[in-house]
Amino acid sequence: MACETYKHEGDAGIPKCLLHIVIRNEEHKMITYIKGQLEEIEPEQIVIDNGGIGYRIMVPASMVQRLPSIGETVKIHTYMHVREDAMQLFGFLTKADLLMFKLLITVNGIGPRGALGVLSVLSANDLKFAILAGDIKTICSAPGIGKKTAEKTVLELKDKIKLEDAFEEKLQETEQMEENGELQNVRQDATEALVALGYSQTEALKAVRGIDVTPDMDAEQLLKLSLKKLL
Repeated sequence: MACETYKHEGDAGIPKCLLHIVIRNEEHKMITYIKGQLEEIEPEQIVIDNGGIGYRIMVPASMVQRLPSIGETVKIHTYMHVREDAMQLFGFLTKADLLMFKLLITVNGIGPRGALGVLSVLSANDLKFAILAGDIKTICSAPGIGKKTAEKTVLELKDKIKLEDAFEEKLQETEQMEENGELQNVRQDATEALVALGYSQTEALKAVRGIDVTPDMDAEQLLKLSLKKLL
């Protein structure tokens, strides 16, 4: 089939079918990160305001508890996925998480949504150790990942992950968790309490994240402040 040529002044011309392929191959590099004000938080997506434009970004469910409060500035490392009928941004707080996401989607049978599901259950470092150890059971704990896909993930990615890098990142992750662990527990306890009171997960997350949590605040105090926002 003939392919129409796109010409620019001074160019020899690029076939449009090839131009489309070039664009599709480069599309994920168009937006490398977004830094702006956090406007909305939902279980698997957030909205960031940058320059008056709201960017809806799909994120791992596990990342929500690590986000700052609504109204604060946040930087999200992104991957743009373009289909015939949609354009989606997938985002992560660290480059390491983004890199693990990119590795996962190279595995046949794991698309962006599937990779996001994996990273919602397993941290990037836990997944790296599982792959290096050939721990099929742990990888299968992710939604939509069966034994064959888990085995394929180990086979295709184990040579792309360095053990020393995994240990170094695990150490950094542990230190950060120790610093932020108490604050995260307070937020999680308050969120669970709101859900138990009949509010939806989305409502609970929005209310809790709308409170500026201080180190001396406990879950009961946060719950009371969150209820004031909801009532």
